[in-house]
Amino acid sequence: MVKPNFVTRRAVQLGLTALALRPPRRRSTSIPVFFGAWLTDELAPHLLGLTLADTAQHLARRGLRTPGDRAGLALAALSAAGLGSLIATAQKARGEVETALTEALGPDYSSRLAHPPSPRDLATPWGQLALPFRGRDPEVVRERNIPYAPGGKRFLLDVFRPREPVTGAPVLLQVHGGAWTIGNKDEQGQPLMRHLARRGWVCVAINYPLAPASRWPAHIVAAKRALAWIRGNIASYGGDPGFVAVTGGSAGGHLAALLALSQNDPALQPGFTEADTSVQACAPHYGVYDIAATSGAEESKYRLESLLAGRVFAADRDPVNYLDDYIAASPLDRVSDEAPPFFVIHGKHDSLVPVAEAREFVDRLRSVSKQPVAYAELAGAQHAFDVFPSIRSAHVVRGVERFLDHTYRAWAAATC
Repeated sequence: MVKPNFVTRRAVQLGLTALALRPPRRRSTSIPVFFGAWLTDELAPHLLGLTLADTAQHLARRGLRTPGDRAGLALAALSAAGLGSLIATAQKARGEVETALTEALGPDYSSRLAHPPSPRDLATPWGQLALPFRGRDPEVVRERNIPYAPGGKRFLLDVFRPREPVTGAPVLLQVHGGAWTIGNKDEQGQPLMRHLARRGWVCVAINYPLAPASRWPAHIVAAKRALAWIRGNIASYGGDPGFVAVTGGSAGGHLAALLALSQNDPALQPGFTEADTSVQACAPHYGVYDIAATSGAEESKYRLESLLAGRVFAADRDPVNYLDDYIAASPLDRVSDEAPPFFVIHGKHDSLVPVAEAREFVDRLRSVSKQPVAYAELAGAQHAFDVFPSIRSAHVVRGVERFLDHTYRAWAAATC
């Protein structure tokens, strides 16, 4: 295979950098734009290092003998400047997350945490980011593929817990995304679960049935079955069944929010209506909230007609004739004063779920909820910004920890 020449490599990198800086909003290209922009954005420090190393190597070997060499150097300089800008924007997540928490919980909220953050806690953990795709964490035990209901591999969960045994630890339930049609428990939420397990939490990641083989509401029913399993079994892993927070991204963010807003709904608990499916906090990331398109947003209508109707819901569930079915599945339409504390997080550059959807959800939730509703809108962030360790995800992970710690301590004080 012929290796691309220096100019080509630098041109491709500059194109991806430009894509991350200003992603186009065309629906027809949203998926490839997302992939290119997402990886470039979250791996910007690594790509900057590669750009500088590639350029230095080329100059040492060839110098600037030809117009192509000079063009490649100019492209590399532009890429480096763009990647530097992406890094600077990612660093803003620290302030964006902290502002969201102080606005929702109060300017002195950190004084009520079990461990108020130190300057080191708030700094970018460069050492952890050097190898973003590493697997094992020596401080965390992961127990895999535990059945939470009959039905095979789509009804399995993993438990993440501290290596040193704990008792009565707060619990986090992680629900993966993937447009309700793909994905599994190994792919998402890993940085957050590993971080919380290191801090003494017990975390649970679940699979659930996928469309079109399994139609709605199989997805949320399975998530509620997993929640019922947690209530009955998590104490043997060191968790407190009384406090369960839920999180997830994209379709997982939808399911997490719906779990929080449909607590103990018998229509979604067939055969286990007696189970307690309440949750005590919710932190959805880049979630889908407007399932029924009641906001009137064009993107919500398109998603309803092109994906949800016919592929996720039953094929005969026409949105017009079965609107109530979609409303029942829509967090935007189920907000109430019974909602638990929420921390909603969304990227401003999200190509797959427009940020306006999160804004509308937060506005409606704040208008009725008795509990805090924190909202962090992350400058420059794409969909899936938290899948692997990055500058942005590191600040988000630790901000979510502070939100959950505050919520847990408030819950514990109220239930004493």
